[in-house]
Amino acid sequence: MKTLIDCQKNEKVRVVKLHAPKELKQRLISFGIMKEAILEVIEYAPAKSTIKIKAGKMSLALRAKEAQFIEVESI
Repeated sequence: MKTLIDCQKNEKVRVVKLHAPKELKQRLISFGIMKEAILEVIEYAPAKSTIKIKAGKMSLALRAKEAQFIEVESI
């Protein structure tokens, strides 16, 4: 299983499943991060503590522990 935190910079991926707790899952969905969504990894913080991604036209930053709940596949 590949998660969002395992992706390389500038890689585009498709969301396979969200394994997050209910509250976090609802927040991710409100940002457009749901099954079949296309995400692009923009960059990582120096210690990989946060990840900046692009979901549609929106850019956002996630904590590494939040990104681990997002199962993805390469496209």
